[in-house]
Amino acid sequence: MPPVNLLAKPSSSACNMRCKYCFYHAIASARDTAFEGMLSDEALEHLIQSGMAYADGLCSFAFQGGEPTLAGLPFYQKAVKLQKKYARPGLAVSNALQTNGLAIDEEWVKFLHDEHFLVGLSLDGPAEIHDRNRIDAEGKGTWSRVMRAARLLKQHGVDYNVLCVVTGGNARAIEKIYRFYRKQGFRYLQFIPCLEPLERERGSEPYHLSVKEYGHFLIRIFDLWYADLLRGDYVSIRHLDNWLLLALGEAPEVCTMCGKCSIQFVVEGDGGVYPCDFYVYDEWRLGTLGERPLAELAACETARRFLNASHPIPEQCRACRWGALCRNGCRRDRVAPADGGAPLNFYCDAIRAFFSARETEFMDAARRVLAQRAANAPR
Repeated sequence: MPPVNLLAKPSSSACNMRCKYCFYHAIASARDTAFEGMLSDEALEHLIQSGMAYADGLCSFAFQGGEPTLAGLPFYQKAVKLQKKYARPGLAVSNALQTNGLAIDEEWVKFLHDEHFLVGLSLDGPAEIHDRNRIDAEGKGTWSRVMRAARLLKQHGVDYNVLCVVTGGNARAIEKIYRFYRKQGFRYLQFIPCLEPLERERGSEPYHLSVKEYGHFLIRIFDLWYADLLRGDYVSIRHLDNWLLLALGEAPEVCTMCGKCSIQFVVEGDGGVYPCDFYVYDEWRLGTLGERPLAELAACETARRFLNASHPIPEQCRACRWGALCRNGCRRDRVAPADGGAPLNFYCDAIRAFFSARETEFMDAARRVLAQRAANAPR
C-alpha cells in the first residue's frame, strides 16, 4: 500500500466569491450536475475510513472547493474525530485546507492551530491587484477581508502559505506582488499559472497568461528570490523548491513536476471520486465512495486511461537540455500538435527561456541549498 493523498470538496463547487479566473467554476459548468451537494456525514466517514485503510505510512487529507469553509467548522471537527477513530499504529495523518479566507474567524483559527492544519490562503498581492479578479458575489473586492484572515492565522500560530494565481496582469506586476508579500512577512509562497477552460481556445480569456508573460514572470520572480537567497534569507516558493529538488537528484513533492499523472483521489460533494482536481469531469469519474475500495478505483479502466494519457513524451522533451527538470509540466497545460504527436507544454518556450537565461544562477542556488543542508545536518 502507498502513501495516499485525498482531496475532498465538501461543499462541491459552492463558493462565496466569484473569481474571474476560477477554473473549478468552468469545470463544474461543463458537468451534467454543476453543484454536487454538500458531503454527507456518511460520505465523510467513507472518505476517512477508506483512505486510512488504504494508506501506508501517510494519509493526507486536503480540503478544497469551491470554498471548503462553507461546509462549516463542525464538519472539520467531525473529520478529525473520525481520523482518531480509524487511526492505526504507524500511520501518520495530515490535514490541509485551501481557502479564500472570507469565513476565517477566531473560532476557525483556534481549531486549525490545535488540530495542526496546514492552510493555503489565496491572496493575489496588494489590494489593487488582488481585487482585479478576486471579488465576492456582489462584485466587491475582498482584499481587506483576506488580509484579516492572514493576520488571524499569523497571530494564532497557524501554519499557512499564500497562493497567487498568475494571470497576464499579475505576471507583469510580479515585482510589486513579491515585495508586498515580503513586507507582510509571508515566507511560504505558491504561484499557480491560471487555467483557461478546456473547451475554449487558449488566449480567449481576459486573464490569459501568454508564453512571453510567463517567461518574464519566471525570470523576474527567480531574480527577486535569488537576491534574498544571496543575503541568507531563504523564501520558500513552491515551483523553485521543486526544481531545486530535481536538480539535487530528489523527487519533487508536487505532481505537476513528476512528468506523468498519478491518481489523486479527488472527492466531490456527492461522494464521487475523480483522478485529478483539474479533471473533475463526468467522463473521468472513477466511482463513488463506499461502493468500491480505493484500490479498485485506482485500478479501474477509467483510471488506467487517465494515467496512460500522460505518458507520451514529445521528441522536443527527449532532446531538451532541461527535460529532466521541466518534464513537460502539468498535463493540463499540454497542447496536442497539429501533426498528432505527443502533447507539448504550452509554456515550453517560457520554461526554456528561464533556464537558458538563469542556468548559472540556478545551479549556484542548488549548491547553496545543498551546503546549507550539510551545515544543518546533525553531527
